[in-house]
Amino acid sequence: MKIFTVDAFTDKPFAGNPAAVCLVTKPVSETWMQQVAQEMNLSETAFVFPGKDGFNLQWFTPATEVDLCGHATLATAFVLWEENILGRNETARFYTKSGLLTAKLQGSWIELDFPAEPANEAEAPQALIEALGIQPLYTGRNRFDYIVEVASEQLVERIQPDFAMLAKVPARGVMVTSRSDQHSVDFVSRFFGPAAGVNEDPVTGSAHCCLGPYWQKKMNKDSFTAYQASSRGGVVKLQVVKERVKLIGQAIIIMRGELTV
Repeated sequence: MKIFTVDAFTDKPFAGNPAAVCLVTKPVSETWMQQVAQEMNLSETAFVFPGKDGFNLQWFTPATEVDLCGHATLATAFVLWEENILGRNETARFYTKSGLLTAKLQGSWIELDFPAEPANEAEAPQALIEALGIQPLYTGRNRFDYIVEVASEQLVERIQPDFAMLAKVPARGVMVTSRSDQHSVDFVSRFFGPAAGVNEDPVTGSAHCCLGPYWQKKMNKDSFTAYQASSRGGVVKLQVVKERVKLIGQAIIIMRGELTV
């Protein structure tokens, strides 16, 4: 089986968020997929195989399967086009645990069509606040994660979480966000997911399905340029359209290989 390493939400190697993409040629067990994800040891490994009207797609962290992942979906679509499995004018259709997701190639950019995952205001567990060491302006919760707004971009960049404490919070992860001081960026964020086996995710597409609706209400606009301020960094363009979020990014293949087991 062919396997790739792809840097997503970037046009430069060794930036953005790396994902492994495995082109599965026959049905395989979830145990095997989890073992491969552990072996790859990236924030996500995607497994894709042909279906009736598109492709079946699953995502695994080194620790668990997840229901929604943006950067690994973008990486998978990019591989399908680059390997000529799909024509560049064809839409990639993925059947997942979060329903049908699509991807379109627009020049050098890829547009993902994802469900919006808005948060409701919620009191944060004390362990979350202590683990982040910050004073939030707002805390909310959707079906996956907590969202925490802080006062400045500098605060977002300076956070050094206690990951052992944060792993005890009952959620997939925690996104911390603020308005940006940069003219070319609307808001910044970071994403921490130690409970899912990823202390800090470099660029988290699915988090922007929550961040988009949140900042839509705050800024009274629908289209954004966002920057995830991890050590690798990455740019996500997004547009909120009713109950959907269009995530727009770039990708680059870093490595092609073959699984021999």
